[in-house]
Amino acid sequence: MKKLCLKLCYLFPTIILVFLIPTSLAQLAQTETRILFQVQKLLEYPPVLQGWNNWTNFCFLPPSPSLKIVCSNGRVTELTIIGNKTSPSSHINKPFQALSGAFSTDSFFTVLTKLSNLKVLSLVSLGLWGPLPAKINRFWSLEILNISSNFISGEIPSSISSMKNLKSIVVADNLFNGNIPDLKSLTSLEEVNFDGNKLGPQFPSIGKNLVKIILSKNSIRSQIPSMIVHFDKLQIFDISSNNFFGKIPYSIFSLHSLHYLNLSSNKFSGNLSMNSPCSSSLNYVDISHNFLVGKLPSCIMNSKGKVLYSGNCLSTRNQHASSYCKKDAALAVKPPKRKVKKESSMKLGLVLVIVGGVVGVACVLALLIVFILWKSKPERLNHNMDRSAAHKFSDKSNLNARHVPQTMRLATHGQPPYNIFTEEEIEDATNNFDQSNLIGEGSQGQIYKGSLRDGSLVLINCIKIKQKGLPHSIMQQLDALQNLRHRHMVSVLGHCVITHQDPPQVTCTVFIVLEYISNVSLRDQLTDGKKKDMLKWPQRMAISIGIARGVQFLHTGVAPGIFGNNFKIENILLDDSLNAKVSGYRIPLPSKSTVNEPSSANQNGSTNYAEKEDIYQLGVILLEVITGRQIASSSEVEQLKDELERGSSEAPSQILRSAIDPSLRGSYAYESMSTAVQITINCLSKVSSKRPSIEDVLWNLQYSMQVQENWTSSGNLSTKF
Repeated sequence: MKKLCLKLCYLFPTIILVFLIPTSLAQLAQTETRILFQVQKLLEYPPVLQGWNNWTNFCFLPPSPSLKIVCSNGRVTELTIIGNKTSPSSHINKPFQALSGAFSTDSFFTVLTKLSNLKVLSLVSLGLWGPLPAKINRFWSLEILNISSNFISGEIPSSISSMKNLKSIVVADNLFNGNIPDLKSLTSLEEVNFDGNKLGPQFPSIGKNLVKIILSKNSIRSQIPSMIVHFDKLQIFDISSNNFFGKIPYSIFSLHSLHYLNLSSNKFSGNLSMNSPCSSSLNYVDISHNFLVGKLPSCIMNSKGKVLYSGNCLSTRNQHASSYCKKDAALAVKPPKRKVKKESSMKLGLVLVIVGGVVGVACVLALLIVFILWKSKPERLNHNMDRSAAHKFSDKSNLNARHVPQTMRLATHGQPPYNIFTEEEIEDATNNFDQSNLIGEGSQGQIYKGSLRDGSLVLINCIKIKQKGLPHSIMQQLDALQNLRHRHMVSVLGHCVITHQDPPQVTCTVFIVLEYISNVSLRDQLTDGKKKDMLKWPQRMAISIGIARGVQFLHTGVAPGIFGNNFKIENILLDDSLNAKVSGYRIPLPSKSTVNEPSSANQNGSTNYAEKEDIYQLGVILLEVITGRQIASSSEVEQLKDELERGSSEAPSQILRSAIDPSLRGSYAYESMSTAVQITINCLSKVSSKRPSIEDVLWNLQYSMQVQENWTSSGNLSTKF
């Protein structure tokens, strides 16, 4: 009995502790545990979620800046996952790292909304892509939503305005477009951050209880609404890098809670009120790069905080001439011309009558000629029609081949023959897709290293496609793959297609077999001290010309051209002879985005943009070749570009010499270097229409090489710096 009492004495504190443990630390419900495992799978097992297993107690995970799960009454109330994937704003120095083609935002949020007690949801840098589904409003208790730094596109669903408990919406650094939905009904909302998207052109309808409004780096074309003067709680207001126009409301400076105001890089014009009062809490003001004239308000001039106002036409330093602001401010607000005049209408009607008569006569004559030819040569016409139907795809390939210049066709000589591989050969090459052979994941699918039966090493890109009418469209695209072969590209050696019926759609996996380059990338060569010394200016010029020729082939050597390739220095490979090979370019296969074909006007606009974006990315590569510096952000690109621009404005220039890779000194001619610097600057123009074509880039690089060779052969080894 004494022993029993002693045991009870030891057991009693344990029992008390069990009853004292709060319900918030209780074991997570099995249904919610299963949902978390589904989330891990749908996110394709990111590193931050590795280690989860059947014994994981999600409510007691060790603290981590990348992962936080908070439970209450056996339910998840907070889920924060911060990954390490790149985002649209960080594509300069790294590849896009969106999740694979198998990912679906609709499926993902269908699962996630089953965590019905969530109050905080943060999904950052996870590679999410696709539209944000309207079912987002199923998070009925959600207070904080953060899905920043992903690739989520399309319009923000209007259903978000029904999430009455929302206090914070952060969707920065994505690919959203269109107008922001009406958020005025969200009375608890305190923060909106839409930075770095393509939203606009209207200013959003929002409530006056907001504390933070960030709309920077979008496409909003509007005036600041007058209601802003009633936002008494507003502390941060950032609408920089848009197309706002008109006058800046003088009362905005006096909002008594405001301490951060950024209106820079817009099209504001006119005078600022000299007597406008300023809030005592205002400690940061940026009105730079607009079309403002006159004097700064005295309260801003005397402010102890930071004030930026350069790039206007104010009566102070670092300003443009007043004519600059008058002209550009007028263009900023000038509406498109509309000519609706009676005389014009009459003239147009007369012209249409004349043209109509001429066209009518021409049509009659044309029909008569066609009838005569049809009667006289029926057999020949039928023969041609049969021949066209019999050789539909081969004729198209021949047409595409005729568009390729002779010099580009010669560049494909020496390549191994194109092959159609079987599923068994692909499985053998990858050892049945063993994980040890998985070397990465591109924007179009997983990439495996493989070994063919003849012993040659290859790369195999696995692309999954699901859409209606697949067999016909896929055969057209695969017919063009055999043209993707060039001495300055990682060439396509063959393909294999595995088709699965899934009515009404057809699913298939396309395995693209690519050339394997065993040497290093250009980035590796430039960052390794010993290898870097091997790349003097002549070698770097030869590599740059090779890259440009590879890009030229993609743009003009195949029909239609391949644009939007996301070129980056890590994907420029060098073979044993230091010949440049462009890898990671876009494989032209059907995708979800091409199921519903856009109008020709949109296609042309999209193609032009993608072409100029490729030129910009080529400029970033050339910038790193010239400076020898590893570029990690867009701000570094602008900084180095500015150094080169300042240095190239005078010759010789100490500024230019300091910007160029020191290991190149003594190996280049001044004119050769300055030519390469200037074309690089042009490629990096902020205005895409001012960027050169790939032919212009190649011509300038070849001219730079010619000058360099003449300089070397002359024996005059002075760089003139």
